Amino acid sequence: MAIKAPFQLLMLLGIISLASSLSVSSRHDQENPNPFLFKYNRFQTLFENENGHIRLLQRFDKRSEIFENLQNYRLLEYNSKPHTLFLPQHNDADFILAILSGRAILTVLNSNDRKSFNLERGDTIKLPAGTIAYLANQDDKQDLRVLDLVIPVNKPGQFQSFLLSGSENQQSFLSGFSKNILEASFNADYEEIERVLIEEREKEPQHRRDLRDRRRHQSSEANVIVKVSREQIEELSKNAKSSSKKSASSESEPFNLGNRDPIYSNKFGNFLEITPEKNPQLQDLGILVNAVEIKEGSLLLPHYNSRATLIVAVVEGKGEFELVGQRNENQHDQREVDEEEEEEEQDRSRQVQRYRARLSPGDVFVIPAGHPVAVSASSNLYLVGFGINAENNQRNFLAGEEDNVISQIHRPVKELAFPGSAQQVDRLLKNQKQSYFANAQPQQREEESQRKRGHVSSI
Repeated sequence: MAIKAPFQLLMLLGIISLASSLSVSSRHDQENPNPFLFKYNRFQTLFENENGHIRLLQRFDKRSEIFENLQNYRLLEYNSKPHTLFLPQHNDADFILAILSGRAILTVLNSNDRKSFNLERGDTIKLPAGTIAYLANQDDKQDLRVLDLVIPVNKPGQFQSFLLSGSENQQSFLSGFSKNILEASFNADYEEIERVLIEEREKEPQHRRDLRDRRRHQSSEANVIVKVSREQIEELSKNAKSSSKKSASSESEPFNLGNRDPIYSNKFGNFLEITPEKNPQLQDLGILVNAVEIKEGSLLLPHYNSRATLIVAVVEGKGEFELVGQRNENQHDQREVDEEEEEEEQDRSRQVQRYRARLSPGDVFVIPAGHPVAVSASSNLYLVGFGINAENNQRNFLAGEEDNVISQIHRPVKELAFPGSAQQVDRLLKNQKQSYFANAQPQQREEESQRKRGHVSSI
């Protein structure tokens, strides 16, 4: 009696021999948009002025039905010039904030105190929903770049910012209260409250109102990001703490991925990660945070995550990723079909498909749980990722000398599952002497290339 390999094993087979087992042409790749890649132009500009911008990536669940479990997760990007400040606000969402480049001072307000932190590349911190905070770029020359994973608490996939200071497009939330409530709350006349806390446009000189209107006409939110002096930066930096190895398990202080030893590392790359089991800030949200450095000409070997879906941003460098999935995963809405057509559609969906795309700075790609993926670097590549549903996640590598899940298969099962014999499979798996990261150029092809170069040199 013949034993058929399950679909999951077929996917493993496909990743071992992508070149031969996947009958997908380059033209077919181009004709079918890659649902797992979000190019930089998929970000919508929320605020922008001469001091910086805030951009929001399109909703994941609007791109493909496979991202339905991401409907309550958004990705936000901040960028600000040197000596600027994001003014105080709070949001109806939890934020996981990661510094991509630059140096910042983050101030977090509580009812009875405030805490300030010096942040640099690799620093990460959770801002719980409702937390009032403000962020300054303290560097003299470098722009500040921040990536936020946003988890709304009111309406799935949607969140609101509540500004303390008013602007043309969004008033201070204090102005929403009635005169009586404000006077009773602050024990002061409304005129004083309005003059001190709420913008009073009517009493401004006409030339100041005209100048401000012209500036605001050029940008959608002139008052969200403002310029600050060196003296103001120095005042903000007083008593500010920096992240350390000890704060990796802190419930409220920033932690830096660079302060921890890589979980995978060799001469081809480094993989740093903090899981929810290791950090209380990430634990209640079930989020992991990682950073991956892949050297030019190197490859992050094929692997898949058992439970976590990874949202990965390209910070620096260029490269390419290949992800193995099902043929119909680039469709968002399935048309209504009768039972016979639906069965045919399910048969087609079982066909393995390679989704491939080039990566550039600012791009974002998504790796769903269970989907095998490999990433190569054409220049030094730096990636930052957020993992959703990351508790008890297991990363299974499909190639490499160590932690190779395929090598754990019993020999009799190898005989049944693969076209080659168990001995041939074992010999093939032992060809790769590296683990986790490797040379993106196969050794045989590299040796052949070296021989050709040597032959040309001798001529």
